[in-house]
Amino acid sequence: MRAYERLIKYVTYPTGSDPAATETPSNPEEWNLARDLASEMGELGMSDVLVDDHCYVFGTIPGTIDGYAGPTLALISHIDVSSAAPYTDIKPQIIHYEGGDLVQDATTGARVPLADYPFLANYVGCDIMTSDGTTLLGADDKAGVAEIMTLAERLAADPSIKHGPIRVCFTPDEEIGLSSEFLDIDTLAADVAYTVDGDAFGEVSYETFNAMTAIVTINGFNIHPGSAKNMMKNACRIACEFDGMVPDSETPEHTEGYEGFYHLCEMAGDVEHMRLEYILRDHDLDIVRSRGAWMRRIADFLNAKYGAGTVEVELTEEYKNMREVLERHPRLAEIPTEILRDMGVEADKSPIRGGTDGATLSFRGLPCPNLGTGGHNFHGRKEFVCIQSMDKTVELLTRLVQAIAKEPKTL
Repeated sequence: MRAYERLIKYVTYPTGSDPAATETPSNPEEWNLARDLASEMGELGMSDVLVDDHCYVFGTIPGTIDGYAGPTLALISHIDVSSAAPYTDIKPQIIHYEGGDLVQDATTGARVPLADYPFLANYVGCDIMTSDGTTLLGADDKAGVAEIMTLAERLAADPSIKHGPIRVCFTPDEEIGLSSEFLDIDTLAADVAYTVDGDAFGEVSYETFNAMTAIVTINGFNIHPGSAKNMMKNACRIACEFDGMVPDSETPEHTEGYEGFYHLCEMAGDVEHMRLEYILRDHDLDIVRSRGAWMRRIADFLNAKYGAGTVEVELTEEYKNMREVLERHPRLAEIPTEILRDMGVEADKSPIRGGTDGATLSFRGLPCPNLGTGGHNFHGRKEFVCIQSMDKTVELLTRLVQAIAKEPKTL
């Protein structure tokens, strides 16, 4: 079975993770996919298959090298999808792309415009999987799940491919930042790992943002607008004033590459109380912390203007740039880079403008770069994945497990 055939099946599970949930997994549908994956893993000959109490799926692809003394490798992907776009009743379709706009539905006019997404030109003559434009596709990260499972099938069918034991782990709730929360490192029992959770084929990522959240609470005072002069303190307007002091040039819509940002994700409330939720990001830890400090300065200014306690800012550091750890393990990026070059592709080592499971896991003692899966435009209705890129990812993983087996255990 090819990876895309598995993806067609996996995207039918409505596993959008819920940021408001208080339990892991956040969506009960994740259990259904986890259990079905575990059954499939057993059918593919994996051992030690387990779905734990928090919906993490584990299994082992048995090694084929007698007396193996090299590193134990883990391959990790997540089973949830973003809930930022509709994720139920997904209708995957395969389109042989011959150029121009990628038309998802001729009747509704849903399409991926070439003018807005010029990288589409790289896929002329390829087969592309996308939705009908009413939902996301769910390739983030079910494409990674499908590729790892297809690797397992290939290795089971061909024992002449020499590799050490490979630990497989599928995690819940990555899209809401909780996928590493309950991942038991001892259960995973690996020396090194890769997340298969990137975008285009050829990505080898070892840098992420440093991440911080900022919760801004505005405490106003309401009174009848007819007698409000010098009395009302409108939290809605103060919230707008607060956001107006955030540098417009340092927002996601105006930044790229190594440029970080402030991102206002959510704003809710009324005249008496407003709550603003921001994420702060930068590849430089000092800079992201300086953004948090600037938000406190805004609060100080507004409190001096409107009264103490009007504006409160709560800052929480989430994860750090995994480069801090991975630069001590350079071979983990060099190996897939060398394999890609042998496949005729120059690795894309651009920094991730986000985070992965690998960011947290690297700081927990499991160095973990990220590899591309062959997809684009994740989290939205214009998401798509190239079927040939998925095949190439399986080939990359096949060569990777063999190369890792030749490295010392202290890789």
